Amino acid sequence: MKLTKLALIFVAALTLTPALPGCSGDGPAGDEARVSRSRLEAVIDADEATQRAKLLMASGRLREALDEFERAVELDPRAVDARIGIGDVYKQEGDLPRAERWYGQAAQVGPDVFEAQYAHGLVLQLMQRFQEAIRAYLRALQINPRDFDANMNIALAFVQVGQAEQGLPYAVRAVRLNPESGPANYNLGVVYASIGRHNDAITSYRRASEFMGTSPQILMGIADSESALGQYTDSARTIERLVATDPSADAYHRLGSSRFKNREYEASLQAFRKALELDDRHTPALNGVSVCLLNQYLWSEKTDTQALEAAIRAMRRSLQINRNQPKIVELLTRFS
Repeated sequence: MKLTKLALIFVAALTLTPALPGCSGDGPAGDEARVSRSRLEAVIDADEATQRAKLLMASGRLREALDEFERAVELDPRAVDARIGIGDVYKQEGDLPRAERWYGQAAQVGPDVFEAQYAHGLVLQLMQRFQEAIRAYLRALQINPRDFDANMNIALAFVQVGQAEQGLPYAVRAVRLNPESGPANYNLGVVYASIGRHNDAITSYRRASEFMGTSPQILMGIADSESALGQYTDSARTIERLVATDPSADAYHRLGSSRFKNREYEASLQAFRKALELDDRHTPALNGVSVCLLNQYLWSEKTDTQALEAAIRAMRRSLQINRNQPKIVELLTRFS
């Protein structure tokens, strides 16, 4: 009997023995659980701060939004959305270098987050850092190849670096993704014009005008492609439509160029002079005037010295504004 009681007492004592290290809330495992719980709470708090910041941004309270986004980053250093939000604030304020830094951080922290890669690409393009923008857009398109904006923008970026041929597949895809987008059709026209496919360019420009109206950009694009095709009369007519509603030095210069190529020299000179009335520092128009007057001097068998003197004055004025014009330097040297 004594042995039986002792055995029972021993068993009971075992059941009351404290848990071994690592089997309770104390020790390394417990510390790890507490750290994980703390991190989760920080992530939740950061997300809540980010959502508050977005609401503040939507109501135009940018500085308050910025404070909340920054708080979110402090709480969770891997908060991609908060970094994008900070970039958005700076971009809206016009501080593109700061916006680029934050978008760049977001892209690094979230390499698989489309919004971070796209936002970085867009701000780089706005800053005219086109090669870097292309790389960022390519990363974005690896994540989402069918994003409309990324396809449209990268196509234009390739044009901006002189590689329009590489941009063509993206421009075509953007139009396929949204056939009724005026900007996408216009960008496709720009790409076609850049690679010498001017008939296709005109078709795309006209298609764009169906959805965004006949803007000055579209009319200039059509006129440039018509001129490149040797359709100088059509080009002049297109520009006349433009100057009737939205006159500019660039438009009148194009009109003068089309008239000159169509051998309408007096009309060409008048158009160039009209351009200079709108902008007396427009060097292409000054050069146009000088060429017209030089021709007038030569046709007079070099007797119209007033035309020659006026041409020389126009060329000198042009070179005062922009010295890097070898052809004008050559003409001035020959005739002065």
